[in-house]
Amino acid sequence: MLRLGIPVIGVTDIPRAVAFWTAALDLVASQERESETWRDLDHADGSGRALGLLRSTSPAEPHPRIHLDLFTETKQEQQAEVRRLLGLGARAVDWDLYPPEPDFVVLADPDGNIFCVVDLSHAAGGGDRPMP
Repeated sequence: MLRLGIPVIGVTDIPRAVAFWTAALDLVASQERESETWRDLDHADGSGRALGLLRSTSPAEPHPRIHLDLFTETKQEQQAEVRRLLGLGARAVDWDLYPPEPDFVVLADPDGNIFCVVDLSHAAGGGDRPMP
């Protein structure tokens, strides 16, 4: 039976990506499948794999069709998390597809991979927001 696994992010610098994503999402780097080109990141509570990092030589896409949404419960939490992520090495993205009153903020990780920080208290069902 086929089942969904984990999201995988292509990165140019695995140690830098491990440092960013473990701090950003309270994950831990697994020693189980570690290699020069691959790293599993696990949930800190031991409940399993959360994210894969794969070394890549291709550049990050400016408008990726698939991306990560990171959820917050309030606007204040969203603002605090955006500040924290920027402090960890994310960068703000000058996003040209924001709707008039967005429930999300578009950031890029240190490799330039786009992700969104979404305020769920503002979301109107989530289906009407343009994909990055």
